[in-house]
Amino acid sequence: MEGRLDHSHHIKKHIPRGELIERLSKALLYAEVEAHWKGDSFTKNCKSPFSLLERHVCSFDSNPTMMLAPQKPGGSNIAMLAGETGIKRKSISPSTEDARAEKRARKAAEDNHATMAVDGTPVTFDSCSTMRRVLVEPPGSASKEAKPSELQLPSLENAVKKSKTKRLDPVSLLQAHKAEVFVVAWSPTTPGQLVSGSRDATVNYWDIPPGSYDASNSSPPRPTLTLSNIAPSPQADLTSIDWSPDGSLVAIGSYDSALRIYTSAGKAYLKDDHHKGPIFAAKFSPSGQWITTASLDSTSCVWDIKNKRLYRQYRNHEEACCLDVDWIDDSTFASGGSDRVVHIVSLNGTRPIQTLRGHDGEVNMIKCNPSRTRLATCSDDATARIWNIERPHSENSITTGVVLKGHKRCLTSIKWCPNNQAGELVATASFDFTARLWDSVTGDCLKVFTDHTKYVFALSFSPDGSCL
Repeated sequence: MEGRLDHSHHIKKHIPRGELIERLSKALLYAEVEAHWKGDSFTKNCKSPFSLLERHVCSFDSNPTMMLAPQKPGGSNIAMLAGETGIKRKSISPSTEDARAEKRARKAAEDNHATMAVDGTPVTFDSCSTMRRVLVEPPGSASKEAKPSELQLPSLENAVKKSKTKRLDPVSLLQAHKAEVFVVAWSPTTPGQLVSGSRDATVNYWDIPPGSYDASNSSPPRPTLTLSNIAPSPQADLTSIDWSPDGSLVAIGSYDSALRIYTSAGKAYLKDDHHKGPIFAAKFSPSGQWITTASLDSTSCVWDIKNKRLYRQYRNHEEACCLDVDWIDDSTFASGGSDRVVHIVSLNGTRPIQTLRGHDGEVNMIKCNPSRTRLATCSDDATARIWNIERPHSENSITTGVVLKGHKRCLTSIKWCPNNQAGELVATASFDFTARLWDSVTGDCLKVFTDHTKYVFALSFSPDGSCL
């Protein structure tokens, strides 16, 4: 970020996670060798720490320290940073966590920056994608226990009046992963069947039938099946999991650029490494006939599931990474990326049939409503937009839409409420530590949830739309 890599043609190159920290550590080791090459008693007993910014002077009197670089106000210790943060991607990541590296324009105001404290030291990210692809917090650094917010939705008015926040104790702790768990997904057809994926490329299948929860049970649930190290690459963080509509297949996207599909029984069905960059999203079409992916390599791909082959690769986000995709119907999908636009693409062609313009930042997520008539998007520009795609437009480019304004920092997630008795509601999550509920027709904010104390990365409605 300091080197403005996002303005360089090198942005498309994948930088291994931890590369900068590794090079800084090597620089410090070289500096130590350079200063102590004589090997006399003075240098052998030197107690002074090494710094990247100051000339080293050997000393017997300095207090011994385990730090490679001195801790200074507003600065960070290199050894501590390397050991206590999981530098990875998501890019970014884009933060990517890795990928997530293609993040674009910095925000002018400090309020638009997302700041994380690493061992007490502020680390500022200019966008969600930078955070998503660059950094992942280490195990044990998770924020305080989340407080799910329960919301009754008989009407828009009552939705706001009756909303309340509850702190819920976990009914089951699924403890089997040995690394950070990044993705989870319930089967759409088999109640209680859950699949989870972690940073170490491990996938666990769980069977937790509804109503079987027993807090007094001393035996914790165990996975019914474990797929270990499905990706041999050291950079194989699992980024997405999606079930086919009939619950027979599970699609998994990974940071190693490969798409993998397994059966509900855990048997390998398809593996394809056509992408040349991390995959951020993999989603089945409504019928399950197709699957589309979004990748850091600037493309989206569509695979024919039955014939187990690549159907077509779309290069519509030129010079920018593709961050998310979602199906509108079985022959049309939408893709969004770091170029700040959303393309609507037909399987019958290669170029977009429509382009949605208006966001001033990278488009992080796209969601089509249940009736398949409107698209919701959220962006690094701290806004969400609602687009009407029901009626064809005479112009190829649409620049209007309902704008949802209120968040102070970039948005990470947007979801439609499945219960539209109260009107079509959408919920958004943001780096400003809040989630919000909106009327998608008027653009009014109905509720702000302020219980979280750190970034809100994801949200989900219960199937009946009563809880968020």
